[in-house]
Amino acid sequence: MPREDLILRCTECKEENYITTKNKKAHPEKMEIKKFCKRCNKMTVHKEKK
Repeated sequence: MPREDLILRCTECKEENYITTKNKKAHPEKMEIKKFCKRCNKMTVHKEKK
């Protein structure tokens, strides 16, 4: 199965906030998305945790 779970981490406070999936064959690069961080209390960039 090509879909794998991954954890999204806030780039400002390093809090691990979101769990999602992605197709690693179609998108091998790391995911980067703007999401709301509860700890920072604002919209921040979240990157895929290695």
